[in-house]
Amino acid sequence: MSKIKFSDDITWHDLLVRIALVVCGVILIVWSMPHDSQVTFKAEQGKPWRHADFTAPFDFPIYKSDVAIQAERDSIMRQYEPYYGLDTEKEGKMISKFTTDFASGIPGLTPDYISIIANRLHNFYQQGIMASAQYDDLIKDTTRMIRIVSGKEATSSHITSVYSPKSAYEQLFQDPMLIQHRALLQRCNLNDYIVPNLTYEKERSESSLRDLLESIPLASGVVQRGQKVVDRGQIVDEKTYRIIESFVKETERRQTDDSQFNTRLVGEALLTLLFIGAFTLYLSLFRKDYFERWRSIVMLYATIVGFAVIALTMVSHNVLHVYLLPFAMVPIFIRVFMDSRTAFMAHNTTIFIVAIALQHPLEFLVVEEIAGLAAIFSLRELSSRSQLFKTAIIVTLCAMAANLGTQLTAHLSSSSFLQTIDTSEYNYLMVNGALLFCSYPLLYLFERFFGFTSNITLIELSDMSKDILRRMSEVAPGTFQHSIQVGNLAAEIANKIGAKAQLVRTGALYHDIGKTQNPIYFTENQSGVNPHENLSYIDSAQVIISHVTDGLKLADKYNLPDVIRDFIATHHGQGKAKYFYVKYKNEHPDEDVDDLLFTYPGPNPFTREQAILMMADAVEAASRSLPDYTEQSIRDLVNRILDSQVADGYFRECPITFRDIQYAKTVLIEKLKTIYHTRISYPELKKQDKQETTTQQ
Repeated sequence: MSKIKFSDDITWHDLLVRIALVVCGVILIVWSMPHDSQVTFKAEQGKPWRHADFTAPFDFPIYKSDVAIQAERDSIMRQYEPYYGLDTEKEGKMISKFTTDFASGIPGLTPDYISIIANRLHNFYQQGIMASAQYDDLIKDTTRMIRIVSGKEATSSHITSVYSPKSAYEQLFQDPMLIQHRALLQRCNLNDYIVPNLTYEKERSESSLRDLLESIPLASGVVQRGQKVVDRGQIVDEKTYRIIESFVKETERRQTDDSQFNTRLVGEALLTLLFIGAFTLYLSLFRKDYFERWRSIVMLYATIVGFAVIALTMVSHNVLHVYLLPFAMVPIFIRVFMDSRTAFMAHNTTIFIVAIALQHPLEFLVVEEIAGLAAIFSLRELSSRSQLFKTAIIVTLCAMAANLGTQLTAHLSSSSFLQTIDTSEYNYLMVNGALLFCSYPLLYLFERFFGFTSNITLIELSDMSKDILRRMSEVAPGTFQHSIQVGNLAAEIANKIGAKAQLVRTGALYHDIGKTQNPIYFTENQSGVNPHENLSYIDSAQVIISHVTDGLKLADKYNLPDVIRDFIATHHGQGKAKYFYVKYKNEHPDEDVDDLLFTYPGPNPFTREQAILMMADAVEAASRSLPDYTEQSIRDLVNRILDSQVADGYFRECPITFRDIQYAKTVLIEKLKTIYHTRISYPELKKQDKQETTTQQ
C-alpha cells in the first residue's frame, strides 16, 4: 500500500499515518474535557453576572448551602441521644459478691455498714454505670442526653445522672455516713464491686442518627422551568447565587447515571474532529509544503493539542483560571517558524476547541482572538530578541482592552460599572503576559526539539564574530567578501519574490566555508600564484568540488542548523566544475569522460531560498571576470547564467516559478549595475584653454 500515491509526494501509507495523528489528537483532547458534563460557568456573589441572561431550563430545587446544612447537622448532633443497654444482672452479681466477701463484717465498723454500702451500690447500678472512656467523652457537654434501654423500654436520661466506675467510687465516699470512715473503707477495695452495666448499642444508635440526619431537608424551595434567574450585568445577590449553585449541583447530579447516553461527550468529540479536520484540510490545500513535512505537521499538532489539553485539564479540575494560560504562544511559535496565515488558523483551532468546554465562551473567544492577532501582527518581521518582549507587552495590553470591552457591554451605566468592575481577570491577564516572556527560552526548545531555525538564530549566526566566519575572513578574505556580496544579492531577490531574506542571507555567509580548508585553490583568494598549474584537471576538479563536502564537515563541527547545511550542499547542486571539465574534454576529445569526477555531490536546490542562493552565487562569481561593466554585458551575463541553470534542470525540485526567476534577473542586473557602475570621465582642460583662463584672470 505504501507504494500507492495519494499525491506527488504523499503515499497512502503517509496519509493514513496523518489521519491516525489527527484521530489520536482528537481522542486526547476529548479525554481531557470535563467528563461529567459539569456546568463550567462561575457565579461570584456581589459581582455582576457576566454571562448571557440565565433562565431555568428545567425544574430544580434550591439546595441549601453546605454551611447551612452543617449547622442543622450540628444542631441534630446536639439533640441526638445515643442508646445504651442496661444490664440488670450486673447489679445482683456485684452486690452478692460484696456481701459474700464481707459476710463477717468490715473490721472496725458495725455490721449495719454492709447493708448501707450495698444500698449505695444498688443506687449506682439503678442510675447506670458506663465505661470510663465513653463517659469522659459525653460528659464534656453536660447538656447531653442518652437513652437507657431496659427490656422493651427506652428512657431518656441526663448524662450527669449516670456514672463511670471512677465517679461512682468517688461519689460513694461523699456519702455523709461513709465519709468519716473513708480510711477504713479504702482498704476494702470497693472499686472492685463497681463495674459498667451500660453497654453502647452501636447498631441502634447509628440507625437513629442516620434517620435524624436524613430528615434534614436539603432544599429550601423550587425553581420552575422557564423562570428568569438573572440578567446579564445584574449583581448576583445571596439568593441568586444559591439558585445558580443549585442549578450546577442539580445538573451534575443528573449526569451521575452511567447508563445514560452522554450526548455532550459525543458533541464535544464531533466538534473537535471538525476543527482539527478543517485545520488539516487547510494544510493539505494551501500549505502542502507543511503537510508533506513530518516535523512541520508534528510541531503544528503538538502545539494545538498540547495547549488544548492543558487548558481543558484546568477547566475540568477547576484549579486555575483559563486566562492564565498564554494561548498567544501558539501563533508566536508558528509565526516564527512558519507563516502568519498558518499561525492564525492554528490559534483559532486551539481557542475554539477550548471554548467547546466553556459554558459561555464568547468573552474567552473575543479576548484570545484579539491577543492572537496582536501576536501575529507584532511579529510580522522577527529580527531581534526584543521583539518577543515587545510582543508580550502588546498582547497583554490588547487582551486587557478586549476584556474591558466585553465588561462594558454588560453595563448600562458607567457608575454601575465602576462600582462592580471585576479586576481579578485583569490580574490573570497580567500573569498571562508575564508568562509570555517565557516565549524566548521556549523558542529555543522548539528549535532543538523539532529541528526548526528561527530568525533570531539566523541573526545570531550572521554575527561576524562567530569563530568560523572570523576564520574565513582571515584565511580566505576573497571568499569572505564573495559570501557577503552573494548574501546581499540573494536577500534582495528574496525580498522581491516574498522568500525568506534573512534565511538566504545567513545561508550565503556559510555556503562556501569549505573553502577555508584550501583557500589558495580558489581564484578569489589567489594573488599571482595558481596551484592548479601543478595539478591535473581531474585533481583540480576534485579540490574544487571538495569545498562542498569540507563545508558539510565544518557545519557538523560547529553544530550549524540543518537548514544552513542544506545551503552548503545545494549551492552548486549536481552541476559540474565546468572550467576543468571543458578543459579536459577539449584535450581528450576521443576519450570517454567520467562525468562523476567533475560533478558536485548535490543535491539540487529543493527550496526557493536555495535556488536564489545558487543564482546569486553563480552570477556574482562570473561577474568578476567581465572585461567591461556595461549594462548590456551585465544583462547578457545574468540571462545566460540563469537560463543555463533552468535548462540544466537545477530548479526542477524546488517550488520556484518562472516569474520568480524573471524577478531575480531584474534584481541581479540592477544590483550589479550599481556595484560595478563606472564613474563619469571628467574632460581634461586643454593647455591653450588653461592659458586663456590665466590671462582672463
